[in-house]
Amino acid sequence: MKTKQPANNPEQTFRELLHQIRQTQTNIFTQANTALIDLYWRVGQTLSHNVQREAWGKGVVAELAHYIAQNAPDIKGFSDKNLWRMKQFYETYAQTEILATVWRELSWSHNRLIMTLKTAEAREYYLRLSVKERLTVRELERHINAAHFERSVLNPPKLSAVLRESHPDIHQAFKDQYVLEFLGLPDKHSENDLQRALVGHMKAFILELGQDFIFMGEEFRLQVGNQDFYIDLLFYHRGLSALVAFELKIGAFAPEHLGQLSFYLEALDRDVKKPHENPSIGVLLCRDKDDEVVEYALSRHLSPTLIAQYQLQLPDKKLLQARLHQLLTNELNA
Repeated sequence: MKTKQPANNPEQTFRELLHQIRQTQTNIFTQANTALIDLYWRVGQTLSHNVQREAWGKGVVAELAHYIAQNAPDIKGFSDKNLWRMKQFYETYAQTEILATVWRELSWSHNRLIMTLKTAEAREYYLRLSVKERLTVRELERHINAAHFERSVLNPPKLSAVLRESHPDIHQAFKDQYVLEFLGLPDKHSENDLQRALVGHMKAFILELGQDFIFMGEEFRLQVGNQDFYIDLLFYHRGLSALVAFELKIGAFAPEHLGQLSFYLEALDRDVKKPHENPSIGVLLCRDKDDEVVEYALSRHLSPTLIAQYQLQLPDKKLLQARLHQLLTNELNA
């Protein structure tokens, strides 16, 4: 008598089919978005050329919007206001074709937001950042409000010589100043308050850090000899293939802080780091710092560390933009 064979567990097949469905939906959305952005570009190009050559004005564009609405009422998004935006879209990037591969990857909402920026450098920065970090429109808007571009240009991260040599492009992975307005902390707070708030708002914190950061734990335990030591926050950075230890200080940076952080990095490299990973990196995140003191402290420091500052309010964008304009003016006149 033949025994009945147990049915194979179909769960793996289910997962594979679901993955295919989701992947196909994503591909369809991406292709549709690219086609729509290309259409807006062509419409904007036509309008731009006719405004210049045929002296089209607001009246003609309004007639076009009315014509589309009357003859194709099912087609939405082509009001006279949006048509002028399409013209602006074309004229914004007509001279920078190298960016076409970037703005075509973003939605119209992303592009509309980025078009409002005043300088070509800022627009290119946020275009590339949006694609790299896969930012939502809301996340992009937050980065713009937090002066992500201005901070990256005006305040490059303060790195030890060892860190600069081991990772030449590491300045792209870290900031000199981190804006943590989302924590809602009072001006006076403890290190425990700061740590708990960061853990409680980890999604927003990683958005500020960068999408390559993976949170591994708070109060990460290290055992050295017969003693236990605890790292405030431990991350892994995918792009750098390295563990990243964050130590939090609610006061001003002091050179002696580096000794504790260096000890943690040594313990991580000996006992936690995997053979294929790069040496661990330390970030001392302080409420305040004197850049000259930081430069002296890091000049001969042998550990891969950096000193950064945090603030609890959004920065004054106009002030930062004025400083950036002055910096660029000085460079041009040098």
